[in-house]
Amino acid sequence: MERTKLRALSPADGRYASKVGGLRDILSEYGLIRYRVLVEIRWLQWMADEPAIAELPPLSSVMKDVLNNIVDGFTADDAERVKTIEATTNHDVKAVEYFIREKIGTGSESASLSEFIHFGCTSEDINNLAYALMLRAARDDVLQPQMRELAAKMRSLSAEHAAIPMLSRTHGQTASPTTVGKEFANVVQRLARARKQFAGVEILGKFNGAVGNFNAHIAAYPDIDWLTLSSAFVKSLGLEPNPYTTQIEPHDWTAEYSHALIRYNTILLDLCRDTWGYISLGFFKQRVAANEVGSSTMPHKVNPIDFENAEGNLGLANAMLDHFALKLPVSRWQRDLTDSTVQRNFGVAISYIMIALSSTLKGLNKLQADPAAIARDIDNAWEVLAEPIQTVMRRYSVPEPYEKLKALTRGQAVTKDLLHQFIKTLEIPEDEKNRLLQMTPSNYIGLAESLAKGIRDDMSDTGQFMRQND
Repeated sequence: MERTKLRALSPADGRYASKVGGLRDILSEYGLIRYRVLVEIRWLQWMADEPAIAELPPLSSVMKDVLNNIVDGFTADDAERVKTIEATTNHDVKAVEYFIREKIGTGSESASLSEFIHFGCTSEDINNLAYALMLRAARDDVLQPQMRELAAKMRSLSAEHAAIPMLSRTHGQTASPTTVGKEFANVVQRLARARKQFAGVEILGKFNGAVGNFNAHIAAYPDIDWLTLSSAFVKSLGLEPNPYTTQIEPHDWTAEYSHALIRYNTILLDLCRDTWGYISLGFFKQRVAANEVGSSTMPHKVNPIDFENAEGNLGLANAMLDHFALKLPVSRWQRDLTDSTVQRNFGVAISYIMIALSSTLKGLNKLQADPAAIARDIDNAWEVLAEPIQTVMRRYSVPEPYEKLKALTRGQAVTKDLLHQFIKTLEIPEDEKNRLLQMTPSNYIGLAESLAKGIRDDMSDTGQFMRQND
């Protein structure tokens, strides 16, 4: 490990740095500065295209290239320069303004342009759009692809194990059988719905001045329709305008974004715990590398560490996301600054999610079902057939079916012979009696196999069951 990583305070920048690389240019301090520069430049260009702002003539082709290059060619050295300026200004957004002035130079066109950098803006106009663009990029470019990869693996496991009967456990007790694939399919559907809701969170942006009323804009250009101009600018960035704000965009959409992630993470955490349990029962083995060590003292152990790692990191992520959702929409009067320091931790929370997604996928790729172990478990659970027997008895109006099966099975060992002797005494049609006699715990799985094979996750028709023509 690099020496700098050994001294990292956050595991996202140390031990797990390789798992979160896709977030570094988006949710880091560098990313925040880069998006601030983008917003400032795009606003300058937007105003230059507005004929009513006569004092800012249309940009020459040369200046258009200069401005675009500041955005497209933004480097770590540029971010360092902004931080150097900030050391003097003690204001991060003002440092961006001065940086852009430096970059456009002192030519004749630059002179008139310079005073329109950050025109009519409060710092939060720049910051809220920057964070909106950052969180959109983190969602669309990093999280969603990783979530889709996990969904594909889950669908594969569902199909692969669709026909393997497995004993269910409700309240920790033996219950009606399912199949291994059907249990994976359940999670596929849940994650797909949660991912669809996350993808659908509307990302808002405000660009309306110091307290949301375009005060300075109207003072300078009272005849311009600033509401329309501002809304069009926000839309040009791919965001939805929010015209009713104080100095800050109220962060309600950020709370929705955080809560949507919490719901996704909670489902994933549930998967990790259940898989951990099935590994403990011996239903799954884990592929291992020859040189890996499971325990420092017990050589035989192969611990389900990937699912444990994911569970721990999902808990950390959800704790932070919950704080974002509860704290950010609350601000004293027209604004306080408590949101600023909190928002800087978006990258930390989402890093924990990336670590968890990576660990979950790694764990799923190591799973190997042990059909023999699963069969031993289900083949010793003849008591689960009490349900279909009493249900058939109900169909044919046999008196007190539930009570009779309860007396026969509850709190005692139930065997195949015991059930068959009981079935033979039932006053039901002979063909129904024979059908019950052919039933075993392993073939009493209802539609589980078909449901497992029929799961789909295409985001447009989430979790719909498709009948298979096998």
